[in-house]
Amino acid sequence: MIIDFGDGFFLRQATEADHPALAMICLKTGDAGQDATGREDAPDLLGQIYTIPYQVLEPDLAFIVDGPTGAAGYLLGAKDTKAFNAGLAAKWYPRLRAQVTDPGPDRARWSGSDWARHQIHHRDFTIPPALAAYPSHGHIDLLPQARGKGIGRRAMAFLEQRLAALGSRGLCLEVMPDNHNALRFYRAIGFAVLREPGLPDHSIYVAKRLTTAPEIVRTGDRVNGGR
Repeated sequence: MIIDFGDGFFLRQATEADHPALAMICLKTGDAGQDATGREDAPDLLGQIYTIPYQVLEPDLAFIVDGPTGAAGYLLGAKDTKAFNAGLAAKWYPRLRAQVTDPGPDRARWSGSDWARHQIHHRDFTIPPALAAYPSHGHIDLLPQARGKGIGRRAMAFLEQRLAALGSRGLCLEVMPDNHNALRFYRAIGFAVLREPGLPDHSIYVAKRLTTAPEIVRTGDRVNGGR
């Protein structure tokens, strides 16, 4: 256990055994924070794109939020987005491309998870210059049973402290424009919406400067070397 959130919820390191949970949570929050199960015909693809690679390529910054009934969220980070993307391009995506068929460029012919299949075959790993001041990035998603308890705020504070202790000077996250709850949350914890030229139109980036300092765990958080 890394942080005890109370009420049976706690943060722990993610392991390879958590890959199904990472995929499940990603699917259950994959529609702008809501359940995307009804939309996808290949439900595991979201996890293969958005969550599982972090446990494989950046295991020290991959965490599970566990609750009374099992995995209820995840917290994922990459200290150096450029290096992480290079790992995806060299090690992760070639395997995925061998497993799925490119549906082609005609979006009118897409159905189910074709958008994800297309992304796998045409993923752009370049980083917009506007993100240069924020070399780290992260993801957090919580299932409904873990929301409204302050878990998201405390988990993000932990990730910021961990990245700062590793020497990162800035953290950014990508948010879908229609995920208004997420945007309100990030603003409430001190992230600013970036409106710089060159950022993609299909998503919003929120960012925060980090002060490099020894890692600090908030009062009341229980720290332990293992579960």
